[in-house]
Amino acid sequence: MHCSSPKMVCETKIVADEHDAIPGTKKDSMIVSSSHMWGPSSASTALNPVEDRDMKKDAVFIREFERGDHVEVRRIFNEGITERIPNTVFRGLRQQPQTQFLYALLTLMCFVVTKSFALTCCAPFILMGARYYYSRKVILGYLDCALHTDMADIEAYYMKPTGSCFWVAMLEGRVVGIVAAQGREDDNTVELRRMSVDARYRGKGIAKSLGRRVLEFAVRNNYAAVVLGTTAVKMAAHKLYESLGFRRTSRSDDYRLPGMSRTPLERLFFQIRHSRYRLQLREE
Repeated sequence: MHCSSPKMVCETKIVADEHDAIPGTKKDSMIVSSSHMWGPSSASTALNPVEDRDMKKDAVFIREFERGDHVEVRRIFNEGITERIPNTVFRGLRQQPQTQFLYALLTLMCFVVTKSFALTCCAPFILMGARYYYSRKVILGYLDCALHTDMADIEAYYMKPTGSCFWVAMLEGRVVGIVAAQGREDDNTVELRRMSVDARYRGKGIAKSLGRRVLEFAVRNNYAAVVLGTTAVKMAAHKLYESLGFRRTSRSDDYRLPGMSRTPLERLFFQIRHSRYRLQLREE
């Protein structure tokens, strides 16, 4: 399988949240408080020891990637990618009216040819089974490409080059989220990539915190804009990007993932929508 340079999909598991205030903009770290941020200020109400311990337990700390994080980072990335298989098969079909019509037509043709109600009733299950098979094949192929390119050596790909970086979100002493920024000097933009959050820690504002970390990095390094590409099926992902200030610039319903062979059967049973987003930071 030929693996091209990984220019796709920043999103794996994106979590929409309701937390809009993130204090602090330190260069190498950021502390995001939990729901206590929304209570009375510390100037007027002192936290007792139990409340203080609870707040620290729920705090998310974002720092730069270290070599010891590699196993957990790959785990989160791997789980996020494989989670997209059923999402693409079932949720993705809702976004593809032409494919729905084609599958209905194939089911009708089955009845016309066979005159069998039993076979006709089985046709939708056969079609969805084929859709699952090819979605799994393509997405795992993409995962294999990613694990042999940038995710194989994060330090070399993101930490050493100027204008790029990789961060992890820490909660309760463990890595729970990841995100990368890759600078592009040709158009003075930085690309938000590889954002993923552990499914067990969703709803804590981690994804938004990671996104804001990339925006701060772009501002600090004088980039004109932040861009991203995503094949996210869940609307929560797109709402998250919009809440960060991104605006969709393009959309394609015939996107080709790295590793796709584009055979007729693969094209029949695997389609994915790709959206491009951009957040303009300053005018050139």
